[in-house]
Amino acid sequence: MSQKLAYIRVSTVEQNLERQLHSMSFDKVFEDKCSGKDSNRKGLKELIDYAREGDEIFVHDISRMARNTADLLKIVELFNSKGVTLRFVKESLAFSGESNPMNDLMLTLLGAIYQFERSMILERQREGIEIAKKKGKFKGKQPNKELYLKIQKLFDKGMTKRSIAIELGCSRPTVYRALCSATSQL
Repeated sequence: MSQKLAYIRVSTVEQNLERQLHSMSFDKVFEDKCSGKDSNRKGLKELIDYAREGDEIFVHDISRMARNTADLLKIVELFNSKGVTLRFVKESLAFSGESNPMNDLMLTLLGAIYQFERSMILERQREGIEIAKKKGKFKGKQPNKELYLKIQKLFDKGMTKRSIAIELGCSRPTVYRALCSATSQL
């Protein structure tokens, strides 16, 4: 029995997933709140493992699936090889594995445009950081003092670094930085 699946992605945890595919219903929805710069995403991996022959996957637009043309083409090929149809709603494009040169051209062109757009965003960001550094206004990402304090308190109570990371929902490197920061301030 085929299923109607959805893949939704936003670039940051703060962004809202609501606007994508909001008026449609699905058997199962897979989500990511991270960059589309590569295909190493938890929700995407789960979708790849879950999707079966005959399923249809709906994605709001091509940029939500990938911001890299090579990755985009590989992902579409992977789903098609499994007998899964991929539908990009905004662009009104569907890929089922059947030969459609026009759709293939549109996928490649739009994928390249989204990749270019991401490159331009990163370039503008780098330029802005350089200007801010020259003005002495950019100091890089500052540590979250509240989180660092919680990490130190849990560590002082005897929790392992791994347990602290799980408890607070942060990475182990963050725990290590917080503990090193606390040690260097003594």
